[in-house]
Amino acid sequence: MRLRMILLMAVTALTAACGGVEPDTSAAAAADGPAKPVASWGAEGGFVTATMNALRPPRVVLYGDGLVIADASKQMTLTDAEAGEVVARMEEYLTGQPPTAEPKPGAPSVTDVPDTVLGVRGKDGKMLEIRVPALEQLADFYPKQLVDAKKLMEGLAARAAAEGADYVATRVRMVAEGAESAEGKPAPWPEGVPEPSGVVDTVWQKDVEGAAVSAITKAVPAEQKYGRSLFATSSGTTFVLSWRYLLPHEQSPASPAPGRKG
Repeated sequence: MRLRMILLMAVTALTAACGGVEPDTSAAAAADGPAKPVASWGAEGGFVTATMNALRPPRVVLYGDGLVIADASKQMTLTDAEAGEVVARMEEYLTGQPPTAEPKPGAPSVTDVPDTVLGVRGKDGKMLEIRVPALEQLADFYPKQLVDAKKLMEGLAARAAAEGADYVATRVRMVAEGAESAEGKPAPWPEGVPEPSGVVDTVWQKDVEGAAVSAITKAVPAEQKYGRSLFATSSGTTFVLSWRYLLPHEQSPASPAPGRKG
């Protein structure tokens, strides 16, 4: 129910600010259900490792019940009023922006940096996402609304990091990257954790739950950024094993991802 309340508050606030007519609440009412993001900020692309690309979570996600999760590692809960204000402001900032923003003429060329992805769930129940290439580097060449949206979400992330509790989940995304030339002696593969199978092309990814979660989080300390350590499988193949907790809206069934063959 809080998802509907937040969306209704957002629509009401925007309507009042613009002097509009009574909003249509039917879409917001239909949005009730499992945990869904109502506002988000993340990064995609850029010059990063295959493991980082597979594990990179959104920088911050706000859910309909007020839950905020930053970097899949810290969490806090906003009040209904706070969450409603965030959604209203994000909708104001992002509405009318093109799906992929373009900087003003004269912007310098910037390569190998991630795109900023900003999102908000509108009154129609659909997630509006705007991709902004090199926003941090080219902020002066983009509309102020996009810069303000990023600052708003940065503030949420900073607050969660400073005030929030550790985020844990019952499901984990694990990634194994081939490391035959890595220095150091690999440890035996953690008992109870699935091993890569077939031919691994760059990385092997799998979402796990149950006993495997306890095994991998114990073997690879969470203090390490998206924990990673060197392990050898039963066949003697060496991998760097990394993981992070899955977010509430991420797919539940455990499944392999691109990179596994056979």
